[in-house]
Amino acid sequence: MAKIGRPGLSREKRADLWARWKSGQCASDIARALERTKGAIHHVLAFNGGIAPSARRRRPVALVLDEREEISRGIAAGRSIRGIAASLGRSPSTVSREVARHGGRSSYRATEADARAWERALRPKPCRLASLPKLRWRVAEKLALNWSPEQISGWLKREFPADEGLRVSHETIYRSLFVQARGVLKKELIGHLRAGRRMRYPKGGTTPSRLSGQIVDAISIRERPAEVEDRAVPGHWEGDLLSGTNNSHMATLVERHSRFAMLIKLSGKDTTSVVSALSKQVRKLPLELRRSLTWDRGKEMANHKNFTIATDVQVYFCDPRSPWQRGSNENTNGLLRQYFPKGTDLSGYSQAYLNKVALRLNQRPRKTLGFETPADRLRAVLQ
Repeated sequence: MAKIGRPGLSREKRADLWARWKSGQCASDIARALERTKGAIHHVLAFNGGIAPSARRRRPVALVLDEREEISRGIAAGRSIRGIAASLGRSPSTVSREVARHGGRSSYRATEADARAWERALRPKPCRLASLPKLRWRVAEKLALNWSPEQISGWLKREFPADEGLRVSHETIYRSLFVQARGVLKKELIGHLRAGRRMRYPKGGTTPSRLSGQIVDAISIRERPAEVEDRAVPGHWEGDLLSGTNNSHMATLVERHSRFAMLIKLSGKDTTSVVSALSKQVRKLPLELRRSLTWDRGKEMANHKNFTIATDVQVYFCDPRSPWQRGSNENTNGLLRQYFPKGTDLSGYSQAYLNKVALRLNQRPRKTLGFETPADRLRAVLQ
């Protein structure tokens, strides 16, 4: 009878399932390849939180099937326990316990004993977060602030470099949320992860960008100064719109050097409304933070010349269907979906609330900054 989480799959097919999952195949494709139902495959994935379990191995000192078969033959031949142990190079107590554990001399069968021993060895390792309450409290606290597991792991290492009891990998945090009994960390904390999913999905695929608009006199991203590329000089920004329901939008700006983010309330998506709101916000910045802005090909920046006149900030436009050319901004928009999920009407949020959300983002440590926060990095630049 199949165990929970293992729908009659052999060890080889389970390994194939996880290899296909890690390569980016969906549950439907895996089900077709393994000739199983999609529900059965999804059950395995969900049971393990989308995280491939570690490969199981026997301990080097454990009895193997060949040794158990030798024990079985020795019993059938009427040999003593000591004689069997001597031929195997094992202690008599090891062989005696093996035989007693699996039915005694009258019922011992090598294959059945090996299978039972393999199943009995399936014991989960103690969870690090379960055994270290202080660490568990720190992790839960930061998850509640919408920090990612990777941010928490990096921050702990940076904040407490000498305390090994406050070290945990981001994979351990994910496993504690998705796999290990679901009692170590409260299930509600899963909702604070960026995607809010109940299991991890392999990375892969891209999100199609919206169709490009025809921007008059657009200056290509390929003409940006070299200083923009290496992020060494602050004041170069990436921008885009974040959209909600009922034709609602906000503008998002991210400074490339520090990853500092600004959110801007918009009254509409038309170029007059967008350029006016952007200009008003950018003019509040110190001059050393007003160097360039990189945008996609959306028609909301058709009046880019007016923006440049008002702010003295040159606008550069990405290639069509190339969102990775504004990687920092794309990443930030993904983070913002924790606060403004798809399907949210953005028109009801005030600029003051958007400022609070931006502050939350800017006080979160970033791996790309060595787990500094954008606010700290920008503050260091301005001092």
